[in-house]
Formats: sequence, C-alpha cells, structure tokens
Amino acid sequence: MFRVAADTGMTPELLAKYMTKHKTEITQRYQKLHDAYENKYAISQNVKKPDWKPDNRIPVNFAKYITDTMNGFFIGIPIKVICDDEGVSKYLEFLDQYNDQDDNNAELSKVCSIYGKGYEMYFVDEEGNIGITYLTPLDAFMIYDDSILERPLFFVRHYKDADNVEWGSWSDGQVVQHFVNRGSYKWVGEPKRHGFGGVPAVEFVENEERMGIFESALPMIDAYNKAISEKANDVDYFADAYLKILGAALSDGELTNLRRNRIINFDGEDAGKLVVEFLQKPNGDATQENLINRLEKLIFQISMVANISDENFGSSSGIALKYKLQAMSNLAKTKAMKFKSGMNRRYKLIFSNPVSGMKKDAWVGIEPVFTQNYPANLLEESQIAGNLSGITSRETQLKVLSVVDNIQQEIERIEEEETSQQDTVMQQMFGGVTKDEQPGILEEPGSGTEET
Repeated sequence: MFRVAADTGMTPELLAKYMTKHKTEITQRYQKLHDAYENKYAISQNVKKPDWKPDNRIPVNFAKYITDTMNGFFIGIPIKVICDDEGVSKYLEFLDQYNDQDDNNAELSKVCSIYGKGYEMYFVDEEGNIGITYLTPLDAFMIYDDSILERPLFFVRHYKDADNVEWGSWSDGQVVQHFVNRGSYKWVGEPKRHGFGGVPAVEFVENEERMGIFESALPMIDAYNKAISEKANDVDYFADAYLKILGAALSDGELTNLRRNRIINFDGEDAGKLVVEFLQKPNGDATQENLINRLEKLIFQISMVANISDENFGSSSGIALKYKLQAMSNLAKTKAMKFKSGMNRRYKLIFSNPVSGMKKDAWVGIEPVFTQNYPANLLEESQIAGNLSGITSRETQLKVLSVVDNIQQEIERIEEEETSQQDTVMQQMFGGVTKDEQPGILEEPGSGTEET
C-alpha cells in the first residue's frame, strides 16, 4: 500500500514519485501474474538448447484454470442485492442494469483473483447517470493516508495512447485532474468537481495480504512446466535414438538402403559377434511421472481450489462433494466478506452523489447475498426451503433457492399471485363480485350487524 500524510496535496513531483513506484511493482510482480494467466510462463524465456537437442516448451495453464474455477464457484451465480426500501431497491436494479453490473462484478472478482486486488471507479456520464467501471493494478493505484483507518486520499489511473504518450487522471475527495507525461508530468486543463463524497474509487481485495489465488503456487507451476517439457524431450530422444552397429563396417550405400528398407542382414562366420542395437538414455519415466503427479496435487492443494476435472471428482455427490469443496468454500467465504466490504463503500460513494437521488445513508440497508455455485440440487433446495416454512421469514426461505435471482422481486410476485388468487376465490363465492363490492354481508350471529 502507498501511504502519505493525511494533509498531503497532490503535485506533479508526488505523482511522478508514486508512478515510478507503481511501475516497479508492475514489472516485478503484476506483469508476471498477468502473463501467467495468459499462459506465458518462465519456461518460454529459457535459453535455447543446441539445434541437435530436443527443446520442447510446454506451458500448462494452471493459473487460468485455478482462477476461472474459483471465479465460477464464487460468483457464477450473480450476487443478489436485498433492500427493504422499495425506492432504493428499484434504483439498485436500474443501476445494475445500466452498468451491466453482474458482468462487472464477475470481471472484478477475476481481477482480484489474479492480482490480489482490483479497482472500481465511479463517474457521472454524458447521460447524467452514474457509471461504474473496473480497473486492474496494471492501470491504476490508490494512495492512502498514514492513519490507522487508512483513508483513501488519491486514486490514479493511467494509460498510453497510440503514440505511446502517457495520459491519465488523479482524483481526491473533491476533484478530478487530468495529466500527461511528455518527459515530465503536467496537469491538463482545470480540475473538475466530481460530486462524490470521497475519492470516487474503491479498492477490492482478494484477501488481507492482497495475494493472487495462484501466486503462491506459481513456483510449482514453473516446476511442472519444466518436468513435463523434459518428459516430451525424452520422447523425442527415444524416437531419434542412434543405431549402434559393432563388428561391421557399412558403406554409405548400405546405410542408405538400411534407412530406406528398414532391414538389417549380415552374413559370414563372424555374424554372431555383431552387435546391432539402439543407443538409449537411462529411463527415468517412473521418476518423472511421480514428480509430475506430486506437483499437480500440490498446485491444487496450495491454491485451495478443487481440480473438478479429475475423473474421481464427478463420482461424488451430496455431503461427500461438499467435503471435497470445503477448502474452496472457505476461501470463497473469506473473499465474500472482503467483497461485501468493497460493495458497502461502493454504494456509500454512489449515494453520496446528488445524481443518484438517494439519501446519503440509504446504503446502510443494502444487503448483498453471495451464493456458492455448487452443482445445483433443486429437489434438495426446495425441501430445505419447505422445511423452513413457519420457522424463518419468507426472505430466508428464498435465499436457499439458487433459481431465485432477485429475492425482493420474487416476494412481490408471490404477494401478487396470492392477492390474485384471493380475488378469484371471492368472485366465485359471491357470484363474480368481490367481497368489497357486496352491499351487505352477513356477519357472525350476535355481532349486532345482521342484515334484515
């Protein structure tokens, strides 16, 4: 984390200092994580072997598999947002649809899994609505104050245009200022007020240490790539093994005929003393297989993500399946708490802008619901929901069902259906007229209101 004194003001010199630190971080860490996800590993940069030696470079993209598997488990079922205030709920629905927020959340979650953190930036667009976009640590960084609360002071975004000129902007709690770097950093234009009650960006983190999900397993992935590449080299060595002939001198023509017809025929009194065999390297196949299998298990064990492609995985069901996914479930729960914290700051910032039309403190009533993407068993879910009837609220019942995307909307639909059914029953009872439309309904005897 970059931290400065709380009363520090942004200057071109301060910007240059932290841009240099940020670019060093990109070079030493973030670019390696980015490359690993895109299947660009260290083995591709190894020194080239002589032409006469097999030189296979086989990268196995565990980083992408681990990231995408975890992301699908964590957020494959979109986050449900619950709010008792109908006005806030409708605005959140509009905000999510306007910004395609389900996709933004999924991409932001993936960014956090790769780099250990990601950013969300807020702005007012040309339509006068609040826009939301996500950024990676390759494109942006946050500077905090040095207090125990670690309050955001500045958010910096940067990029290069087609001419390789660096542009960007920084924001504090009040304004946005653009800049350009043509040998030195200079402000472009005048600062503009952004209207948010704080720095208009939020840092989302994967965990407190801001570590990517496959980062600790990266050395083992490199070792796996090396082991499997050397195994492929050994296969090539075997296919191109030299033929050894001892006790006979062959002419060039005889060698050519041997290669063409693949027949060896020696005669004479000393034929029994001839040695004809292939030269072979010592066979380390068993050792290589043991190493490859051990590394594969360790990669998934250390990353705490299940290998769902394993042939034994699909045979599990029910509680056995949940035990196999327990480590990944714990990881997802930790991430959910961090993600919820980021979403709280998201809505607090958005509601602080008058453009939203919401009260500033309305974000307190918003509750995000995360549903882990287990293989769905709708029968089991419906039975659990049914058993909760009369014990919990209807809202808690519906949380159990993975088929329900928006709990508040589902409750409203249920209430509408119940009202419609009641009206139908009343119409049938009173000849097509509802109870409210009857001129007089007989009450219970003794109530003193019987119709005469």
